Amino acid sequence: MGAIAGDDPRTVAALGEFGLIKALSAWLPPDQRALVGIGDDAAVLAAPDGRVVATTDFLLEGRHFRRDWSSARDIGHKAAARSLADVAAMGAVPTALLVALALPGDLPVGWARELAAGLAAECAVAGASVAGGDTARASSVLLAVTGLGDLAGRAPVLRSGAAPGDVVAVAGPLGPSAAGLALLSAGLTEGPLVAAHLRPAPPYDAGPQAADLGATAMIDVSDGLLADLGHIADASGVLIDVSAETLRPPAALLDAARAVIHEDPSSRTSVGASPEPPHSAREQALAWVLTGGEDHALAATFPRGVALPPRWTVIGEVRQGRGVLVDGEGWTGQAGWDHFTSAGG
Repeated sequence: MGAIAGDDPRTVAALGEFGLIKALSAWLPPDQRALVGIGDDAAVLAAPDGRVVATTDFLLEGRHFRRDWSSARDIGHKAAARSLADVAAMGAVPTALLVALALPGDLPVGWARELAAGLAAECAVAGASVAGGDTARASSVLLAVTGLGDLAGRAPVLRSGAAPGDVVAVAGPLGPSAAGLALLSAGLTEGPLVAAHLRPAPPYDAGPQAADLGATAMIDVSDGLLADLGHIADASGVLIDVSAETLRPPAALLDAARAVIHEDPSSRTSVGASPEPPHSAREQALAWVLTGGEDHALAATFPRGVALPPRWTVIGEVRQGRGVLVDGEGWTGQAGWDHFTSAGG
């Protein structure tokens, strides 16, 4: 993947802006579908459908990642996943990313190469590529990623199409990323939940699949299930009622909740019995499932009676009214993340 080794002793500043761009071009595999790739003022991409799905996401150091927790490769994976999942949530096939990268000049060249490797690897999972971008110097790392996709003849699946009588279903995990963040914050830096936070794994192909199955509305779960279902409810003018029973937290989340709140379940069980999580641990784990976000699962509504593949789990229904309920009642806590109202936002 290029002539510059990962252990290159130079810094990004020593390499220079245009040297960095040239290196990034060499590290990123070419897209065979691109008519004009990296190296000109702009890329030229084929648009077989005649329409292009486009989305943009920021990834900010200190807000979306910490370099003492995330490797450069982790950051590349996460940056790509955020935009590629948005494309899939429209029912489209992800095709390309444009990546604007600002970073400190004293970062090693090897760090930039690892970032490129993460971007390329996540794109490969989705069947996309990096088609171009820009670089600049900054005091901290910032990525602005534009995702592009192709609908392949499908109608886009909007947030505004849900109707009373539809069922609500989810494809992909809910809660592992939030649990992993909580574990990292508690000083626990290893395990599959931490990995899920550092490198989310969106079900990209479930987006076009949902469109083909007749999904009436769809969204990428980035801010929290209840918050994102709220966007569908608002756009569609409906009420969505979620069943908590269908979203019972798995054992891994319960264990993480115990670890975070420092509760020992052994004192609550008899010898030979399965550990019964303390009530507060169950609440914490369920909160991660309902409000955690950043797993980038896909939530969609479908007409009742549609035969859904096993990857789609029905979790609720659409009714007349407005808003989102859990088991027929309002959620008393925060529904998800909001950059301007959430703690620390």
